[in-house]
Parts: sequence; C-alpha cells; structure tokens
Amino acid sequence: MAETHVLFVEDDDVIREATQLALERDGFRVTAMPDGLSGLDAFRATRPDIALLDVMVPGLDGVSLCRRIRDESTVPVIMLSARADSIDVVLGLEAGADDYVTKPFDGAVLVARIRAVLRRFGHASGPDSRSNAGKDAAAPAADGPLRFGDLEVDTEGMEVRKGGAPVALTPTEMRLLLEFSDAPGTVLSRDRLLERVWDYDWGGDTRVVDVHVQRLRGKIGQDRIETVRGFGYKLRG
Repeated sequence: MAETHVLFVEDDDVIREATQLALERDGFRVTAMPDGLSGLDAFRATRPDIALLDVMVPGLDGVSLCRRIRDESTVPVIMLSARADSIDVVLGLEAGADDYVTKPFDGAVLVARIRAVLRRFGHASGPDSRSNAGKDAAAPAADGPLRFGDLEVDTEGMEVRKGGAPVALTPTEMRLLLEFSDAPGTVLSRDRLLERVWDYDWGGDTRVVDVHVQRLRGKIGQDRIETVRGFGYKLRG
C-alpha cells in the first residue's frame, strides 16, 4: 500500500491531523484538505487513488464534492458521516460514493475499509480482474458477451451496452452487475451482495446495497433488476 495516495477532506483540525498520521503510519500517502473547494483542487491536481470525504465541510460540502469527483472520475470514494442514521449517508451514496464510515471511527477499521474498497476496485478495473479475484463474478459466455434483452455485458472487456449504446458504470456498479449476471433469475440477498461486492465479512448497512441497486437500475433499466420483498434482488433473464 506504500504507493496508495489518499485524498482526505476534513474540516476538523484534530481529526484531520490524527487521521492523516494514522494513515501514513499504515503506508498511505495522504493529501489532507480542510474544505471542499481546496479538496476539489487537490483532486484535480494530484489524481489520488481514493478519496475520503467528510459530509460536513465548508465551501463545498462532501456530497457536492463527491458528485463533482464522480463527474470526472471513477476513483473510489468513501464518505465520512457523524450520524449513522443521517440522510447524509444516503445522499452521499446517491452522489456516487462507494461506501461510508461513521464517525467517530477506529483507525484500524478505516484502514480495513479503505483496503476493501481498493481490492474490489482492482478486481473490477480491467480484463485481468477475474483472474486476480478470489470471489469471481460472471464467467464470460463461450460465444461472447452475456445478453439479457437489450442489455449486453462483456465480462472480459468489462464493458456494458444497452440497446447498443455504451453504459458507463463505476467499478462498484460493475461488480454488482457481474454478481447479478452470474445468476440471472436467482434471488441474491443483501447480505450476500455485501459480502461479494463490498468485501464485508461482517454485517454491514444494507442501505449501501439498496442505493447502488437504484443507481444501477437508472443506467441499465428500472425493470431489469427485480426486488423480491423480504429476500433481496434478482436480474431478469
């Protein structure tokens, strides 16, 4: 992880400095900024490997900053929120964040979550990703891309098309779609998706799954992924 560059945006001086030191002790290179506008400038100037954004920062709040980053890049984003039940969590995920951590957080937990996000982004970043992943998603069909109606999923090239037009997915959305594509018509529970896509070996907040399913539906078609109440979701074959 020595080469991993983290952009950390946090307005609280004590939290910012303590977290930066903790991350650097774990081998990360950290660029720390106190507000959203300087964070956006730093993102554009340094192109970090991952961004940690506090929801409540001055100038440009974390949710808006996440949205601006997502307009320009698929770099992984983790939101930091002081309230687990806050609507800010959902807003951050809807803006394109891949995960969130509730403050106050333990440094070891934050590092574990960062590494989990980076692992799955590495797995979803290119045609060799499946050979490196211990938890494979959809296998490429013998005769080419997988097809579900007008939806085409190329699991080797990591490309998606709908009605022949390319669909831009974040790596997290791609991994989610690969899980569904691997078992069309099969109901996948939220806990299974948390484990397979988010690399959670412990219970997590299922809102992460729900929001990403909604984002994915908006890109591939609202009726393509069906909700099975009380159980989870399935891809219509």
